[in-house]
Amino acid sequence: MKQGSGAGLTPPGVSRETEERLEWFLDVLLRWNARINLVSGRDLEGVRERHLADSLQLLPLVPPGEGALVDLGSGGGFPGMVLAAALMRPVHLVEADRRKAAFLQAAAAELALSHVTVHPVRIESLRLPPAAVLTARALAPLAVLLPWAAAMLSPQGVAIFPKGRSAADELAAAKAAGWTMSVEQFKSKTDPNATLFRMSGIRLAGA
Repeated sequence: MKQGSGAGLTPPGVSRETEERLEWFLDVLLRWNARINLVSGRDLEGVRERHLADSLQLLPLVPPGEGALVDLGSGGGFPGMVLAAALMRPVHLVEADRRKAAFLQAAAAELALSHVTVHPVRIESLRLPPAAVLTARALAPLAVLLPWAAAMLSPQGVAIFPKGRSAADELAAAKAAGWTMSVEQFKSKTDPNATLFRMSGIRLAGA
């Protein structure tokens, strides 16, 4: 690990071991990125700033416990693999693209993250026990995400969704469509125009 390479990007309390795993993960990512398009940033610092830091800010929002975390549309491992490097609870990465799923499996093996399971299937085909936490980054609007969250989360489960400029509009549209939930909003630390939603009690009125 390069000394000071992640300064300011790792939340307080993250262990040195986790930082080293994240550096290792970035190395694997950039090696695979030369063959398949995983992230748009080609240099290490760009990926660290744009993707790693953006994913790490979700970590303090994950409730404590041992329940499983499910990350939908994991792609290049953001935020699911990043969170898995810091959490020793079951983590399920869902990625329908076979090449990206192969990368996620290789990365989990190289980092010895035995608590990570990669599911190379479409989200609609996923069959898992109710999850404690659900995440999805840059995948779909809330109107698409909320039905999945309602179906996949345990009664006490939470969904954590980073959203960009359209956050307020997406939330308003979801409520207008009949979705009810408890919503906490946090300002993004990496994008002044972005919002992190933490939601619980997600249900469709009348369902």
